[in-house]
Amino acid sequence: MKEKLTFKQNLLIGSLLFGLFFGAGNLIFPVKMGQDAGSNTLLSTIGFLITGVGLPVLGVVAAGLSKSENLYEMAKPVSHAYSIFFTCALYLTIGPLFAIPRTATVAFEVGIHPFVSEKHLKVGLLLFSVVFFAITLYYSLKPGRIIDWIGKYLTPAFMILLSVLLIITFAKPMGVARDFVPQGNYANTPFITGLLDGYNTIDALAGLAFAIVIISNVEKLGITNPKFIGKETIKSSLVCVVGMGMIYSSLSYLGATSLGSVARANNGGLIISMVSDHYFGIIGKVLLAGIVGVACLKTAIGLITSCSEMFTNLFPNSMSYKGYAFVFTLASFIIANFGLNTIIQLSIPVLMFLHPLAISLIALSLMGPIIKKNSIIYKWTIGLTIIPSILDFINALPDVVKKNAIISKIIEIATNYLPGFKYGFGWLLVSLLGLIIGLIACRLRKNE
Repeated sequence: MKEKLTFKQNLLIGSLLFGLFFGAGNLIFPVKMGQDAGSNTLLSTIGFLITGVGLPVLGVVAAGLSKSENLYEMAKPVSHAYSIFFTCALYLTIGPLFAIPRTATVAFEVGIHPFVSEKHLKVGLLLFSVVFFAITLYYSLKPGRIIDWIGKYLTPAFMILLSVLLIITFAKPMGVARDFVPQGNYANTPFITGLLDGYNTIDALAGLAFAIVIISNVEKLGITNPKFIGKETIKSSLVCVVGMGMIYSSLSYLGATSLGSVARANNGGLIISMVSDHYFGIIGKVLLAGIVGVACLKTAIGLITSCSEMFTNLFPNSMSYKGYAFVFTLASFIIANFGLNTIIQLSIPVLMFLHPLAISLIALSLMGPIIKKNSIIYKWTIGLTIIPSILDFINALPDVVKKNAIISKIIEIATNYLPGFKYGFGWLLVSLLGLIIGLIACRLRKNE
């Protein structure tokens, strides 16, 4: 029985994981953060790396260490009903409802929009999304080749294209980060703001979903013992950590120094576009289109594959893998044509609800060797975490909804009595309290 992978195989699995994680959203958010953080870019970047790199990789590692084959198995100690609910909610969020449509719209907005006139934008998005999702579906229907498509070809192509832009940024910097005054929350709480910015990548959720792809590919390379699967997953994840950490830091540097030559912008896509135009002119726009197109495409393929495999496992008698792949691709195509702004606006409350539950599950799974998937501990921890998660969902609703008297009163009470709520961390102490109660209850039952 094979106990470990070769260095080349670890590198390949790590490249696959990096390729699944790193999409166009990952390009946009650190650049915008760098431009807004200015002289506080270092602190903001450290916070961003914790939630943008640390949590996603921990999600994959947690799945490996917990000896769980998928997200359903990870959440099952809470209850069968909760496991079904959470798995479906998470996969639909990072899948056809939000994340997959976002890959197409971001690719269009950043890479294609500069070449299309305003009056033709809707038609342009429609035509682009047809081509984008046709390619996505083609590769998603061949899940056995995903390690080749993404690990061997798309990720290296993406890295080469992005490296060209980043190298010139360091060789000929547009300015000095310390010369620019931090904006908004970056002035007083740069680290916490960076932590919250890392949530926007959705990778903390995606890590739990991608785990099934990584574990299955480790098994295909000959590792079948759950103990060694967890060990090799950790080793391969280090490749992803190094790669993502270096690129995030470089992109935040790009954003922080960009003000020396370009204007401020509302999103990172526009900033990268202006930087590309500054260095390379029209060639820069073409280069950017290539970078974003490849980044979004490989992420979309990974998400369609993960979602289809998960739903096939959950509901094996309802539809085949190919059927789910087709339905999810079609749904993503339809939603993508509502536009990027609409997708982002609708996704924020859902993400604020799911993130505390996902992080709590990751923490419990990492404690697996100690707590042994104890149902009492899981029920108390997740059960209490749901309460502030719902409050975070309410607080992230559109302002027109939050003006309702009842909702505004709920938000006021939560802000006054739930530590860290206004920063998006009101769930943290509550989740810890649930863990402590669960441990005490477990000990008491054992004594009885």
